[in-house]
Amino acid sequence: MLVLKGPSVLLLKRGHRPRRGWLDIPGGFLEAGEAIESAARRELYEETALEVGRVDWFGFYWDRYYIRGFGYFPTMNFYYLARWRSGEPKAGDDAASALWVPVASLGRSSRRFAWKHMHDVFRDLKKGVG
Repeated sequence: MLVLKGPSVLLLKRGHRPRRGWLDIPGGFLEAGEAIESAARRELYEETALEVGRVDWFGFYWDRYYIRGFGYFPTMNFYYLARWRSGEPKAGDDAASALWVPVASLGRSSRRFAWKHMHDVFRDLKKGVG
């Protein structure tokens, strides 16, 4: 779930493997029988304790995920866009910390994004809110 607060987007610093310490977008895997939007809302709440109102479809991006003992498998990463309303994000579940990052700064090479597709997500986000 991409959550915007003014000119900033909510990112997480990963607390666990894979890619512990790298920046990530709140999200995770679907549970059996779960709708995509419901999963996005659940994962946002589990990782930040935030709830959002209306969300808009943003898009989906291909990537791959590594599971020890299994190897890499392809993933489809679905995103919704929400506007922050209230509350402060509190890191939980897989997140070590939560932070608001200016959208304009997302192209800097010094940032370590957990997943390759995040560069494309942020490029598209900049186009939409820039």
